[in-house]
Amino acid sequence: MVTREMNRRSFLRWTGAGALAVCSVPVRASEAKRTPDGVTTNAPNILFILADDIGYGDFGCYGATKVRTPNVDRLASQGLRFTDAHSPSAVCTPTRYAFMTGEYAWRKKGTGILPGIAALIVEPGRVTVPSLLKQAGYTTGIVGKWHLGLGPKEPTDYNGEIKPGPLEVGFDYCFIIPATGDRTPCVYVENHRVVGLDPKDPIQLDYTVKRGEPRSFVNGIARIGSQTGGKAALWKDEEIAETLAAKADAFLERNKDKRFFLFLSTHDIHVPRVPHPRFKGTSQAGVRGDTIHSFDWTVGQVLASLDRLELADNTLVIVTSDNGGVLDANGPDIEHGGNVQTNNGHLHNGPLRAGKGSPYEGGTRVPFIVRWPGHIKPGVSEALVCHVDMLASMAALTDQRLVEAAGPDSFNVLPALLGEKLDKPCRDHLVEHGNVLALRKGPWKLIPRDAPTAAGKKNKKRSGVAELYNLAEDIGETNNVAAAHPDLAKEMTALLQRIRENGRSRPS
Repeated sequence: MVTREMNRRSFLRWTGAGALAVCSVPVRASEAKRTPDGVTTNAPNILFILADDIGYGDFGCYGATKVRTPNVDRLASQGLRFTDAHSPSAVCTPTRYAFMTGEYAWRKKGTGILPGIAALIVEPGRVTVPSLLKQAGYTTGIVGKWHLGLGPKEPTDYNGEIKPGPLEVGFDYCFIIPATGDRTPCVYVENHRVVGLDPKDPIQLDYTVKRGEPRSFVNGIARIGSQTGGKAALWKDEEIAETLAAKADAFLERNKDKRFFLFLSTHDIHVPRVPHPRFKGTSQAGVRGDTIHSFDWTVGQVLASLDRLELADNTLVIVTSDNGGVLDANGPDIEHGGNVQTNNGHLHNGPLRAGKGSPYEGGTRVPFIVRWPGHIKPGVSEALVCHVDMLASMAALTDQRLVEAAGPDSFNVLPALLGEKLDKPCRDHLVEHGNVLALRKGPWKLIPRDAPTAAGKKNKKRSGVAELYNLAEDIGETNNVAAAHPDLAKEMTALLQRIRENGRSRPS
């Protein structure tokens, strides 16, 4: 039996006796070359593909058998597949905020799941992934789901120029779904305006309307909030994937002779699930599985564009998800959601416990695949990485130094992304953000007794019993060993408290 003191020593080895360990491998990007105007010449193009609600078990390369994902699987065979990668949160808006800013979203009020009328929550002028890359000479674009708010105040006015938005926080171009597919408005915004809006038919939104009420239906599908007006601008749900793929392809075509960063943020497989007719019934996991096929098709389209434009060899491609998977209906609109029967035994989060929204591994452990031909050796990595790390890692890739205030929780995990051998992990701990905060530290996972919510409040639904799991032996979090290791649970609880109080976790 493992003794209490042995587990204490194991914990201290991971913590460096209280210090937060960092990669000891020199940053390869320090060799970067620049033109006189500051453009990094030997850094790659970057294509970051963020799926919506794709779980750890939703791709063939992660064990799925009832859906087929040949394009994602091919990418994995050509690159590095991570088995311990995490979204910064177990739901969408806070994950996207943390990815953009390098700051855990739970540190900032107002970063929960936003309505479609919310103001922009990323402050213009702060360092973001696109603004950092733009400074390094990249042309930056986002295509797809935004869900970080638009405009200076709530409610957003969609009938004129819509700013601030993506263009004010680092992007040169945007073609976005303002919030989610199940939230109004059901229109695209390109740069600062709604696409195809007839000024004689202004958009009016009402978020007092609940999903499933008669006024919530747009295109025959239940939404959160109602929309009147903007009829000519309405998207067609079954064509969203095709529209986003086409816009991504156009961005690549326009910028094939430049250094570019494209954030492709797909709608699949979030509700409402309305796959194109050619994907209907193609999986063995109901409509949810069919939309996984739609997502894989999108990946295949943009990879084919890179090949056609002869950009693949000089493009760093990352495919991942904004949180764990969920088997949910679209409110009362079950046809566009899914259920246990239609899922047909498909394990959308693989061996992990729970899923979207939870503090367990199924909430934030997600697929994460990285390919850069000639620079990343194909294989599998067990390194702990998180989307919040992209800011510091992209700074290293482009030979830039983050100012002290930027990316307070973003670790440079570039050596891990490149598959380099490490003396120490690039990231040795991670706060997992579900409905309460949990802490990963090496193989250990702690959900403290009276675990705090993001706002620092106690969660009244919890039992007040600490949960401690050794994920190296119990990836499904079935065996709570907190009672056997009280000192370890106490030390990890104190570490989580310090991280919360310090306001930052990134090494200086």
